[in-house]
Amino acid sequence: MRFELVPMPDEVGERPRDERGYPVPAITPWQDGQPQFALTDHGRSADCALERTCSVCGGFMPRGPVWRVVGPSESAAIAEALAAGRPYRNGAPTLEGPGHRACMLYAAMVCPYLARPNARRKVTAAEAPDGLTAAAVRGAARGGTGAVVGFGDYEYAVTETRVLFRFLDLVEFLPHESADEHLAELRAELARAARGAGAE
Repeated sequence: MRFELVPMPDEVGERPRDERGYPVPAITPWQDGQPQFALTDHGRSADCALERTCSVCGGFMPRGPVWRVVGPSESAAIAEALAAGRPYRNGAPTLEGPGHRACMLYAAMVCPYLARPNARRKVTAAEAPDGLTAAAVRGAARGGTGAVVGFGDYEYAVTETRVLFRFLDLVEFLPHESADEHLAELRAELARAARGAGAE
């Protein structure tokens, strides 16, 4: 599905765009006027952690569940835990911050690398601290099943060089081979948000 056909959360629509028209996530750094999609900006990520703002749209996230998009290995680990009736423990930290449900559904569908298992990265993350962004290598394929996942909350650590997130208490698991599978869910989420805004 072409990205311009994917329903866009209002807050995402207010983000700056790259030359193709893609909205640039709130935690994405810029260099020479160009967004660096394979990287995360330290200051913007720290704001996300400390001020509880969405890593995609930059808007405030109320207390309660937060979402993120996960790749094949974490998606498989979650599926295995659920199938065995075990709670899923997210012990490994990640550089990727949390976001609103609608924003993460949108990001999963629009980001070519997140959306399709055969998609390959077009750029390399030049600085991969401690291997945490080792997958951000030009030509690396996502492979496998991704997922949009909801968690009850998150923890974070802000150091001089990076911001790390760890997610707690799984509340929702929406796996996908192709993220187009989330279209109906995204539309429903945007409709709920519109009804909520109309009731205020």
